[in-house]
Parts: sequence; C-alpha cells; structure tokens
Amino acid sequence: MRASKWIGLCVCSLLAAPCFAQSFAELAKADPSNWFSYSGSFGGQRFSALRQIDTGNVDRLGVKWIFHVGRAQELEGVPVVAGGVMYVSQPNEVVALDARSGRMIWRYQRSTRNGGHNRGVAVYDQKVFVGTTDAYLVALDARTGNVIWETRMPGNSPRYQGGAPLAVNHKVIAGLYSTSGSVVAYDSDTGKVLWQWNAIPHPGEPGSETWKGVDAWKFGGGPTWLTGTYDPDLNLLYWGTGQANPDFIGDRRPGDNLYSECVVALDADTGKLKWYFQFTPHDVHDWDSVEIPILLDASYEGHPRKLLVEANRNGYYYVIDRTNGKFLHGAPFVHSLTWADGLTPEGRPIVVPGKEPTLTGNVVCPPTQGATNWPSPSYDPETHAFYLIATEGCSINYRGSENFQPTSVSSNGTGYIESPNEGQRWQNYVRALDALSGKLIWEYKQIGSNHYGPGLMSTAGGLVFAGDNQGVLTALDARAGKPLWHFSTGEKITASPMAYSVDGQEYIGLISGPNVIVFGLAGSQ
Repeated sequence: MRASKWIGLCVCSLLAAPCFAQSFAELAKADPSNWFSYSGSFGGQRFSALRQIDTGNVDRLGVKWIFHVGRAQELEGVPVVAGGVMYVSQPNEVVALDARSGRMIWRYQRSTRNGGHNRGVAVYDQKVFVGTTDAYLVALDARTGNVIWETRMPGNSPRYQGGAPLAVNHKVIAGLYSTSGSVVAYDSDTGKVLWQWNAIPHPGEPGSETWKGVDAWKFGGGPTWLTGTYDPDLNLLYWGTGQANPDFIGDRRPGDNLYSECVVALDADTGKLKWYFQFTPHDVHDWDSVEIPILLDASYEGHPRKLLVEANRNGYYYVIDRTNGKFLHGAPFVHSLTWADGLTPEGRPIVVPGKEPTLTGNVVCPPTQGATNWPSPSYDPETHAFYLIATEGCSINYRGSENFQPTSVSSNGTGYIESPNEGQRWQNYVRALDALSGKLIWEYKQIGSNHYGPGLMSTAGGLVFAGDNQGVLTALDARAGKPLWHFSTGEKITASPMAYSVDGQEYIGLISGPNVIVFGLAGSQ
C-alpha cells in the first residue's frame, strides 16, 4: 500500500539549515525564511516579509532550478519549505527536495486506484502530513519519508477532497467529504481522531430546521475541500463550506440549508461550533464558500477589531468580526452581478427573483465558476490591500428536468456554459481592494486568462506575484498594479506562488503544470 525511498544521506549533512519540521511556536511566528503551510501562515495572508527581491531589482529574477514531478499533469499544490527542505505533493505522493538546488532527498508513494486532487502538505514536529485519495491521513518522518502512522478518515465511504492539512498545537486538521462535509482533528503524534464537526445537521440538531424538505438533509453537501485558517490567541479555526445537494436545484431542500455556503468558527480543542456566517443561503448556483478566509487586525470605525475578510464566489467582499461572526461590511468586487440587489444590514443577500436555472437556460452573473474561486487571495499589511483574482462575466444555467429526482449526493441535474454574449464573456483580473471597504484600488487584466486562475502572493518588497492559466507568472507593483516582470512557464498554472530564503538568499517558488520552478536574483547562488 505504500513505499518510501530514502536517497543519499540525511539532508542535515547537505544543508546548513536544520533538518526538522517546526514547533507550534515557530509555526505561529511564521519566520519568513520558511513557508510552513498552504497559505504561508495561520492567518492565511499569503504575504512574505522577505524584501530582498523588490520593485527595483525584480527584473533580474531568473530561474534557479526546475524539478519535474513524474506522471503529474496540472498540479494544484503549494510547496512547503521548512528548514531548507521543500516538500512537494501530487495525489498519493510527496517529494522532499533541497530547497537551494532542487535535488531530491526522498520520495513517498502510495498505491491506490482512487483518483483525485492534492493541494499540499502540512509540517509539524518532524512530521509531514498528507491526505490520500483513498481517504487516509498519513504522517511521514520529515527526515526520511518513512510512514510514522496512517489513519482512515471517518465517515461512510469518505472522500478526501485534496485540501492541504493544517497543523495546529499537537493536532492536524483536515476537511472531509462523505455524505456531507466535515472538519476533523487528529492527534499529531498518534493519528487518533480527536473530534469531528459535520457541516450538515441531522434532524433535531441546531440548523436542521433550515432543511424543510422530506429527508432533504440526507442528500448532504457542505464539502470542506480547501484549507482553513487559525487564530492562536482565540484558539479558533475558520473553515469554509461548499454547496448543498443537489447543488443547482433547490426544490427538494427549501430553507437556508445550514451549514452549507458558510464560514464556520470552531474551537480547535473540541470542534465545537462557536459561530457561523452564511454567504449564500439556499444556494442554487454552486457558489462554494471555501475561499480562503484571511485574518487581520485593524482599526475599524475607530476601534481595534479582529477581522476576517473574504472575497466570495457570489461576487461580494465581506468584512466580519472574527471573535463573534458579526457582519460589519460587504460590497461587490465585480461589475457584473445580477443575482442579488445588495446585502441587508446583517449581510444577507437581497435576492433578485427569477435567476434560478431553467429548462431553457437562465443568465446569471457572476458565472457559476464564481466571481473568484479556490485560488488564493493575499493581504499586504503594509499597503493594507486585499489582492485577488476576479472573474467578470456571466453563465447560462440549465435545469435538466422540471421534476428532478436526485439519486445520490453527487446528482445535480443541470449544467452551465459561458454566456455567448460578447459583453458577458469570462475575463480574469488581478484586483487590489481596500481591505476594510472593498473599494477597488487598481486592476490588471490577464489577457487570455478566463477560468479560475492561479492564486497570488504579496511581499514586503512591494510586489504581487500572479500566475495566469496561460502559464505566465507576472510580478506587479503592489501599490500601482503596474507589471514589472514576467516569465512564461510553458505550462498551465493552477497553483499559487510562495517565497522562502536559504542562507540569506530569497527565492520565489511556483508549480506550473508538472514542474516546480524556483526563481532567484541573477548573481545570487
């Protein structure tokens, strides 16, 4: 079922940096020489405090090394770097690389016929944690790649959705989808399941009253397929949930359908739900709310607040008090938005009637793929700007039957296409928003990029690194949006960039197609 390969000597003998994954205190500190997790830090800001590469020298950026991941195609993961070692994953495989040279140190592979996605690993306490497509969470020795433990994920025929695990204070947190989505905590030393929070309540549980159809809750939903964020001071996890099932047709499930399309705050020790905020009640457009919730502290209306900000697939940008879930502000971040006519003071969308899918097709903006999607946004605490990939455009949503009868949790009974209207075609932009108001600061049009688009990273060097689905990585001026440098990778990019340093040299890392590409300044080692 598994195999790991140790190549050469321990990386400790080859690198000046220490050969171990970090402690919880070091994960919380998020030393910028490392990139410890999918989003770089617990708060999900995807901001690197490294400033060696800046607006004045970014034009000297060049390729330092490339590593080809065998049998891979369009990888979606973010490399994780700890102590000079880079960990790269694809479904059922992890590779450890020398972060300076790209030389392979070890490889772990698991044999399974199950397909799926993988978006990365977590590191903690000399271990590397990865989820497999046959729904196991595996802990590997960070030094050798040998298996320390593996645990079957709970649930009836569970599916691991591929999001990178999140390691926090002797626990590993992962999303899971079986009949419904859930968030599960495992003991990082033993793999024992410590708690499980389920996104779809059973009859009699809080939230079950929002499923008014007969046995509607049984069709489930609320998949938790992307990595959440964490506040160590509050000891709260923030996790996004996806659509209710059947996803496009709401006839069988009247009501708000909690806790689909939410961000939930969970006690990291117990899994208890502390609060929730639902972005799109009774969603019929498949606007999963799994977008990364970014945590920031700022003065809001004259008072210091602990905030959670998110650009949602439904086209609205939200500012929420992360201590209690109170909605503070919302604003559209796309021009084409026809399904709602604003938000109430509580943040509930004012839905425009007649935008549901029909037999003949119904135009809705933003498109079903979303005004944004799972590729990560970024927040720069120096510019106070929130950066994201935004998609303008509309889709035509079709209902498959007037009397649709779902037969499984995967049934949706419909489909959607890009609107053929020239003014409604899909187009991606990199946009900078004021983090507290959501107002547009600048935008950069990604010519030819029109579907999802890779994620972003901002840096203390005054840069925003943005890939596109044409395979081009661009460095933009973080304050003005002006392109300063670009590189064509030759492969579609479906991942987010990251940054790290080894021996005082800063590097920019990116996965493009099946390749890991690492950039550094010309003249540096």
